[in-house]
Amino acid sequence: MRDVRISSMMVTMIEVKNLTRTYGSYTAVDDVSFTVRPGQVTGFLGPNGAGKSTCMRMMVGLTPPSAGTATVLGRPYQELPNPGRHVGVLLDASAQHSGRSGREVLSLAATVMGLPKERVTEMLAVVGLSEVEADRRVGGYSLGMRQRLGIAYALMGDPQVLVLDEPANGLDPAGIRWMRSLLRGYAEEGGTVFLSSHLLHEIEVIADDLLVIGRGKIVASGTKAELMSAAGVVAKSLDDANLAGLLRKEGYEVEEGPQGLVVQAEATQVGTVAAQHRIVLTELRTAGSTGLEDMFLELTADDAREGLAA
Repeated sequence: MRDVRISSMMVTMIEVKNLTRTYGSYTAVDDVSFTVRPGQVTGFLGPNGAGKSTCMRMMVGLTPPSAGTATVLGRPYQELPNPGRHVGVLLDASAQHSGRSGREVLSLAATVMGLPKERVTEMLAVVGLSEVEADRRVGGYSLGMRQRLGIAYALMGDPQVLVLDEPANGLDPAGIRWMRSLLRGYAEEGGTVFLSSHLLHEIEVIADDLLVIGRGKIVASGTKAELMSAAGVVAKSLDDANLAGLLRKEGYEVEEGPQGLVVQAEATQVGTVAAQHRIVLTELRTAGSTGLEDMFLELTADDAREGLAA
């Protein structure tokens, strides 16, 4: 269990209130408010350019807000004593000094945070950077290696909170699976992860809670289970056309597609209608990924610059 230096269970881990950032007439983040629960992985989703990175930069004091506030562990990030010991941050893996070796980057962080040098070796092992790789200059690293180094840097101080912007960028499938396992374990030990991505599937696999941003505004929020439930259920039967008509008569919204009927209802409601009319169901399940993806694309359609952002 990590060393709790601030009584994290007594405060909201992250609290954002009416956060706004404007650049002239352009509003990058527009009156955003949310909280992040302790011991959870919260996924922050949105198309490229939706305001995710700007919001996260304001949360950790790198960009001043035009209005509103953001606190981590009950304080503005800038007011945390030795902040790296409480909040681990990775916003841009390519920002690391290209002339230093990976080991030197972490050694400098250990010195600043007042950590023993053994912590460097420990973190290199955690993120899977070998001794040879650790002694190479960062300028020669692949993006995936830079991401691993950035995660090591964020974890150096054994923080209570992680704030990570697009940490899966540059990782191969094995690296993505490793990252999921690492962050899931971190949350299960009591840590809190705030993780951004424009890739719905990557967030869906790991997150407990979801926030969706589009054009600088929060357009959906809730637990993953709640948002998946809101996406409806998929039903297949021996008479889909008849079942669809009966469900519509009952007032349910139904879409017909190759995967079956997508119904904005609970599974028990669909099953009841089918049973009443003696229609045999061959499949009945939550819409899950497909429904969540459709909802995400619909909510962020105006902000998706390349047509498909997830």
